[in-house]
Amino acid sequence: MSIIELPALYVDAFALVASAGRLVVVNRDPGPDEAGVPIDTTLALELVDTGADGVDRASVRIWVNEVLAFEGGSAVEIQAGYAGPLSGVTQTADTLRVVLHPVTPLGSLETVSVRVAGQTAGGGAALDETYSFVVEDRTAPRVVGAQATSPRTVRLAFDEPVALPAAANVTITPTAAPAVTPIVVSATADGAVVLLTLDTEMTPDVEHTVVAAGVTDPNGNDVLAPFGRASFAGFRPARPPGRRFDLWQMLPKHNRRDDQTGDLWRFIACLQEVTDLLLADVDAWPDIFDLERAPEEFLDLILEDLGNPFPFELDALGKRRLASVLVEMYQQKGTAKGIQNAVRFFLGVEIAAITAFASDALVLGESELGIDWILGPSDRFALYAFNVEVGRILADMERRQLRAIVEYLKPAHTHFVDLVEPLPVVEPDHWELGLSELGVNAVLH
Repeated sequence: MSIIELPALYVDAFALVASAGRLVVVNRDPGPDEAGVPIDTTLALELVDTGADGVDRASVRIWVNEVLAFEGGSAVEIQAGYAGPLSGVTQTADTLRVVLHPVTPLGSLETVSVRVAGQTAGGGAALDETYSFVVEDRTAPRVVGAQATSPRTVRLAFDEPVALPAAANVTITPTAAPAVTPIVVSATADGAVVLLTLDTEMTPDVEHTVVAAGVTDPNGNDVLAPFGRASFAGFRPARPPGRRFDLWQMLPKHNRRDDQTGDLWRFIACLQEVTDLLLADVDAWPDIFDLERAPEEFLDLILEDLGNPFPFELDALGKRRLASVLVEMYQQKGTAKGIQNAVRFFLGVEIAAITAFASDALVLGESELGIDWILGPSDRFALYAFNVEVGRILADMERRQLRAIVEYLKPAHTHFVDLVEPLPVVEPDHWELGLSELGVNAVLH
């Protein structure tokens, strides 16, 4: 066997595989179940007799993908398809090493099976074993189709997941006129689909060609011509079935008859495209003020139009929910129910009770001057003051938000005084044998 000298060798883990037979296959390269094997690799293995007889070279047969590649003892042991310059056979007293060098590179992503059969000298032990490995990915991705999903977006599909390196470039060109040539301003890869965003609306119904260059799969294989292109029709926005807004048909018949060169038709076609886009915008207007379908950038405008008084940061779903209940909050303003519903909506906190304010004041015969002398509020203030009790301890941000909600929703003539929270649980100090000292840190509870 060959000897390899390494400056250092560290073994992180090893697996002990017990073999019942004397004749075993070792030092397989590529190994069983190995993935990403280079297409120009050699196939090496060693047959070892763990006993004293040695390997019967004439009995050894090796098949690669069920094709005979090595026949020991024959005139030509290594078959022509695997007799590359690196192939060879070496035999020692107990080992037979075979190296097969395929003349034709292995196929990309091919699962290669290797079957080894043989016996020891004298036929004392036999072996018939099969293992496999997977070749590296050398297959370039291909475009399988493209589809316009909106006036400014196109979905480009590949036959495998792809990546978009900095050098990737995707262009879209109309194949008929009159038509606008859109420019791809952004491209985002999501698995085997690339979403393209255009700088302007594409011309409806006109055939476009998309060409992808520099797009790669996860293993770095570039898409190759002519498999990097596809055709699709420009997006046509939905329109009511009964609408008929054809500018060409609106022209007088004599003007259409006089258009011998087609210049007038092409000019009207340009105006027709703009008209169709304007009509599509008009048709999309109900989606803008609909709370469930409105784009996120319009949600703040909807809340502003409703006079949203709450300066809280909300996500898109929270803004939609707030816009749907804000009018009802206005209707419940000034009521205990309105305060409870608003606090539950924003904070998810249940208000246990809204109680009349019970102030601390001077108690005749008990209060001491300079110690617990507290000046109570006037009768009018106490009459309209209240406390809010909650069922759990709040965080600092929750306290500020709850106070802001209550101050806005309470009746104008009332006074919100105290936010009453449960007292924190006090863990008692237990006696510890050998540590607690009587009268010092011994607490009876």
